Amino acid sequence: MTIRFEWRTSLCTHDFPAAAYEALRQRVTDHTPFNTLAWLCASEQALKPGEQLHVLLAWQGDELALCLPLVASVERFARVPFRVLHHLGYPLADRLALMTRLDGDSFSKALTQIRQRLPHAMLQLNELAGATAQALAPWQALSSTAEQRLSCRVPVHLISEADHQEVSGDPRYKLRRARKRIAACGAQVRRIIPDALTMGPLLQEISEVEAVSWKGDEGVGIFSDARHRQWMDRAFSALAARGLVRVVVLELEGRCISYRLGLLEQGRLYDYNLAFLPQYADLGSGRVLLEEWIRWGLEDNWQWIDASRVSLENSSHQLHERMSGQLEHWRWSFYSWRPGGLVLGLALRVWQRVKPRLQQWRARRAAAAVETPAPVATPAAKTPASTEKFKEGDHASASDSQR
Repeated sequence: MTIRFEWRTSLCTHDFPAAAYEALRQRVTDHTPFNTLAWLCASEQALKPGEQLHVLLAWQGDELALCLPLVASVERFARVPFRVLHHLGYPLADRLALMTRLDGDSFSKALTQIRQRLPHAMLQLNELAGATAQALAPWQALSSTAEQRLSCRVPVHLISEADHQEVSGDPRYKLRRARKRIAACGAQVRRIIPDALTMGPLLQEISEVEAVSWKGDEGVGIFSDARHRQWMDRAFSALAARGLVRVVVLELEGRCISYRLGLLEQGRLYDYNLAFLPQYADLGSGRVLLEEWIRWGLEDNWQWIDASRVSLENSSHQLHERMSGQLEHWRWSFYSWRPGGLVLGLALRVWQRVKPRLQQWRARRAAAAVETPAPVATPAAKTPASTEKFKEGDHASASDSQR
């Protein structure tokens, strides 16, 4: 069947084929809440100045077979500006499926359409999971350089009859201790299914918790600035109107002191965000709220609890204690044949050759430092008082960091 391509500059206009898009999304079996038009429209409205949205649609007759919303922007590498394309929603969309039902040849034509319409140095698609991500493989041969890189391995928990029993091993004792501490201070766990009207006040409440948590201190939270806050307000209000939002909170005297915010679709709960007030860090509330997700899932017949996204290395997500499997997220990068793409692609290939040697050199250097015996201190006749004071303060700082 003949493929007809079409370009749009917005997903939020009244004439956008929303029904056709939703039909396509339902046909892509591994779609996520971050693929919903509600999330994407909120992402569009949160674009920065200088970022431009371009939406590529492909039609097979009257059926939509591809929707790829791309954001064009200028990024600097080594202070040199390059034109780059990202999937709409980056970097707050935790997991995406590629919205396509095109075959390999037709999908290759989509890349030609993109290059003709949007000349660029690099096209990068992040957090792709599932079989549809492999549809990008034909683009490798059409690029000057291409890279498929693992972003993270997400722990997932399959809800089963075994979850009616108390978890075994070390997590059991951690959970028991956390419950005792929570009971002792009088805090209570509450489940919330917000709608479009109650989502706004709830987001205000949990954003205040995040603001004083370590995420707020380091500016890495989902409410970290006005733009992100507006983005989250619009996205979660729209998703709550569709019944896709779930929240578990720990309340003390009617005040939220800890929460987990999730998105539920197709029987899969995406554990998207959590935070707690620092003065209640010793309660262990995160583990108790995660257990509440599982209990809720048992009652409402959910199938999976997912960590949504974690760090590739040294992830501390508590679902690692309960996981029954992992899902891989991938980042695909395609470098064009334009001068900028050739330069960035060459730099990537050079780095891929240099990086292992650099890592080996650092490992040898670290090993040599361990093997070299520390110099034996000789007693001094007298140490100035100012020096002793510095040493005491230094030791105290080290002890605090260890705690």
